[in-house]
Amino acid sequence: MVYSMTGYGRARAVYPQREITVEIKSVNSRYFEYTSRMPRSYTQFDDQIKKTLASRIARGKVEVALTVQETAAGTGVVEVNQPLAQSYLLALRSLAEQLGVRDDITVSTLARFPDVVLTSRPEEDAGILWEQLSAPLDQALEHFLAMRAVEGEKLQEDILSRLSFLEQAVRQVEQDSAGRVNRYTERLYEKLKALLADRTVDEARILTEAAIFGDKTAVDEETVRLDSHIRQYREILAQGGPVGRKLDFLTQELNRETNTIGSKCQELEITRLVVDMKAEIEKIREQIQNLE
Repeated sequence: MVYSMTGYGRARAVYPQREITVEIKSVNSRYFEYTSRMPRSYTQFDDQIKKTLASRIARGKVEVALTVQETAAGTGVVEVNQPLAQSYLLALRSLAEQLGVRDDITVSTLARFPDVVLTSRPEEDAGILWEQLSAPLDQALEHFLAMRAVEGEKLQEDILSRLSFLEQAVRQVEQDSAGRVNRYTERLYEKLKALLADRTVDEARILTEAAIFGDKTAVDEETVRLDSHIRQYREILAQGGPVGRKLDFLTQELNRETNTIGSKCQELEITRLVVDMKAEIEKIREQIQNLE
């Protein structure tokens, strides 16, 4: 199975103390790139999350978003910094006297000042937190990979159909090029016959020119290599896994052999085939850029 580099997965787990939501999404990238967004208290698990993803994802720019909603009441401890609150109160009363304004200071007023009211939570066991986090993380990763697999299958089907077209085009090139030497010989003979008029045409010279032409325009090696590359393409796709880089190299080779055929054969039929082949190869190249 081959995978697309784009995907999305989301999972949520609810515990007595909290609700944890994990979202994973990715876009194309030449390598595995990882970024994350999470509460500060969970950054201690960032490396573990990265390793978990890297073990299942070969390529792509992957972003993880972790949201934690505390649900348990009374798990936090609220404390009041009374000396600080007293200092604020004295300062405000002094200010009111100096400015000659009404003293309307309330408890709510004092509570708004920084560090007057402090909230703290008892430190929790890191092992328990990771256990709670890993469950939705694994679920989100499975959903993420499933979406990648669906997209990868679509890309593979499209690539295989284009490979079939290339195979047919290669057969047509072989067929059209098979008679090129005879056609060249006939054209050369007719031209020399018209130019020389009554004089005898040198058959040996014509055969020599035809042989040289045949050698220069032979595309047998190119079509054989194209067949080999297409076969390798199918084998790599059948193996599955990360295939993008391997196929990128083969695509360059497909394009190289097709260009060579185009430069060797100037006949209209083959030129048209080469143009169509190059268009299909370019579409294949665009598709494999989305494969892991």
